[in-house]
Amino acid sequence: MVILRVLRIELTRSVAPWAGVVVLVPALAFLYLVDAAWWRGTTAWTAQWTSMAMWTRSLLFYLWPLAVGLGALQGLRDHRSKMYELLTSTPRPARHRAAVLAGTTALTLASGFALLVLVGAVQVWSNSAYTHAGWLPISLVGTLFLVAGAVLGMGAGRALPSALTPPAVAMGAFVFTVLMHSSLGHTETVTASGVPVTEPNQVSLLSPTVEEVRDALVTLSASVHLGQTAWLLGMAATGFALLIAATPRARLTALAPVLAGLMIALLVLPSDPGRMYVVDKSAAELVCDGPVCVTKTQEARLARLAGPGKEALRLLHAALGGQAPISVQEIATVLPEGSEPRWFRETVLLDFDDAVIATAKGRELTRALIARGMVPGCTPVGWEGYGDAAALSIAAGWVTDDLEPLDGTGRSAAEQMAEARPVWRKLKALPQDEQLARISAMRAAALSCEGEPLDALTGGTSR
Repeated sequence: MVILRVLRIELTRSVAPWAGVVVLVPALAFLYLVDAAWWRGTTAWTAQWTSMAMWTRSLLFYLWPLAVGLGALQGLRDHRSKMYELLTSTPRPARHRAAVLAGTTALTLASGFALLVLVGAVQVWSNSAYTHAGWLPISLVGTLFLVAGAVLGMGAGRALPSALTPPAVAMGAFVFTVLMHSSLGHTETVTASGVPVTEPNQVSLLSPTVEEVRDALVTLSASVHLGQTAWLLGMAATGFALLIAATPRARLTALAPVLAGLMIALLVLPSDPGRMYVVDKSAAELVCDGPVCVTKTQEARLARLAGPGKEALRLLHAALGGQAPISVQEIATVLPEGSEPRWFRETVLLDFDDAVIATAKGRELTRALIARGMVPGCTPVGWEGYGDAAALSIAAGWVTDDLEPLDGTGRSAAEQMAEARPVWRKLKALPQDEQLARISAMRAAALSCEGEPLDALTGGTSR
């Protein structure tokens, strides 16, 4: 009862309740009022558990500096009330007062972030058939970032009792997150195909936020969670030590935990980008209906995909014979951003975020799978692209013997047909053997990402 009474008093006489509100309300407003990537495709924040955890964690880019600033404001309370000397003269230990101050703010911050995660979790529960606990460490470390940042801010407010301290530390925290996701936290490199990209480095993992979610199968590795936890425990310990420090020497000594946490974190955090953001092997396991397979994350789509997928394989076999693919499979690997995609002759690889595949159903889905089996597209990973719309339409039309435009190619039906019809007429005027040779040449160019598929189809005369 005493603890509850103290907690109630702290909640009524401090900014602690506002800390939880500042985390919850702006975050929900940002998520629901801004039409951005977190609402789209398989990585929507309401589509999968890991995506939800990663997107809510990414909001710490803005929320963490606010938590640090509010902590500093809380740390100034005794100085503003001119009671600091009186409180230090009481027999109650300083660590008890600091624990109440820090604990109240930590509770409201954690509750605000937990409610934010709960809003997403309720929607994911109704949208996804794949349930797992692998997302919990992402959200728990995010909560710890808010708590540790607020406690560090309190310590800074107590050590530097000035009205300028809260805005200064909030701005410093914001600059820190910006630098961790720009010049200091990223390294410029060039892919094997010559595409310039930037990759996160070890230092970026000291930031509270995460990289943009571009694949539902990607999660943070265990070493990232461990390293960040060490860094945050040191940060919180320093903040608490500053809260109870009464002399300049004690304040200087209080910096030791955060430095120790930083050193441990740098020893534990991976330096290889491929070991920071990793594929969740459980989520990437395949669930199959005959020759048609999807990952566990998309198991709910298998029933809709199986029929059109089997029909697409049957039509491809009838048209291509022994050269036809024998399975349809969702892509279960994650390539580095900017790298060249990899395709295989025996498998139709599909991505549910592909605009050609995403909204297609029934017969349209069969045609889309045929088109992607013939002309999969060579846009670098992470870049926006649709492939050659005319080549896609001709490929699907040649297999089904019916030239029609495809949705999701980025080109209107009229534009597709205007480019495809002349090539289609010339192709259909050739003997069947020659048609098959041209189609095979087009498919080989598309699968190898060497040359233009439409040029290969016309013998190099389409441009």
